Amino acid sequence: MSSDHHDDLRALVRRFLEERSPSNEVRRLMDSPDSRDDQVWTMLAAQLGLTGLVVPEEHGGAGHGPVELGIVMEEMGRALLVAPYFSTALAAMTLAWSGDQDACARWLPGIAAGTVTGTVALDDAGSAWDPDAVAARAHHDGEVWRVSGEKRFVVDGHSADLLLVAARAEDEVAVFAVAGEAPGLTRTKLDYLDRTRDLASVSLRDAPAVRIAGAGPHDWLDRVYDLALTALASEQVGGAARCLELAVEHAKLREQFGRPIGSFQAIKHKCAVLLLEVESSRSAAYHANAAVAAGDEHASVAAALANCYSAEAFVHAAKECIQIHGGIGYTWEHDAHLYLRRAKSSELLFGAPASQRSRLADLVGI
Repeated sequence: MSSDHHDDLRALVRRFLEERSPSNEVRRLMDSPDSRDDQVWTMLAAQLGLTGLVVPEEHGGAGHGPVELGIVMEEMGRALLVAPYFSTALAAMTLAWSGDQDACARWLPGIAAGTVTGTVALDDAGSAWDPDAVAARAHHDGEVWRVSGEKRFVVDGHSADLLLVAARAEDEVAVFAVAGEAPGLTRTKLDYLDRTRDLASVSLRDAPAVRIAGAGPHDWLDRVYDLALTALASEQVGGAARCLELAVEHAKLREQFGRPIGSFQAIKHKCAVLLLEVESSRSAAYHANAAVAAGDEHASVAAALANCYSAEAFVHAAKECIQIHGGIGYTWEHDAHLYLRRAKSSELLFGAPASQRSRLADLVGI
């Protein structure tokens, strides 16, 4: 897809979200047990084709990859969209990259059509990916594979139609597809800081599953993890950029001592620092998305760097947005706290920045 098409995609998604995911809708849905607006989800699938964005063309999708997904995630982060898009896109890419044609033919058409939602649960504790730390187990009972274990902080895990679960089988880590209504599967929605993104605790007790062929090699799962990091980094860029916009808009309008507070040096410096961090995060995320898409040998380095930098930039932007707004920024009625909640939650989602820096050091041999 050319840069012009990327710009068109960004403009299309932003316009749609401004119309369909304004602040009042975000607040309504975050208090709703449904975790999404079915009409909006249908429009994402049927009119915009976003649910099939990363699904290969032979399975009903558009056949795009991490770069295009990053653009969409950035806009969704800006709007705090309440929908299982992030988790479903990760599941779609996981299946597409597995090389298992039977699994792709079975589930990807439904994902592209918007009738199937999915999620991925690699690490047991919802932290940084470490194959050696996977404790979930799978065994074959002569008829089907069965998975047992615990997965925590699974994005949209309580509502996904399909769960792709990493478990240890025959002395290697593999990925297993578990239906959302499978016997032996218990899902509990967590009461979490960020009410705009649902997380769940998933318990499996001999739950019947389908083993995804080709899911054994760690480098394949490493690529899936890198995709999760880069897509999340793009979302964090969008959220940070929106925090900066809100802060600047307020600084232009709010007056003290007969002058807009944006004319004061302290506020100017805050906004200038935020702008530097937002643009640096965007550059890092763009590079990481491109590296993951190309299968670059340094993609894991780029993904870890983008994720840890974007996470901290988003948290800083959300905090400064509240500070610049003053007293009103601390109120429930203002949206600033929604971005801070998302920022703090996302910062820890796939491993805190400290763990990403540790991984980065290992990757570059420090």
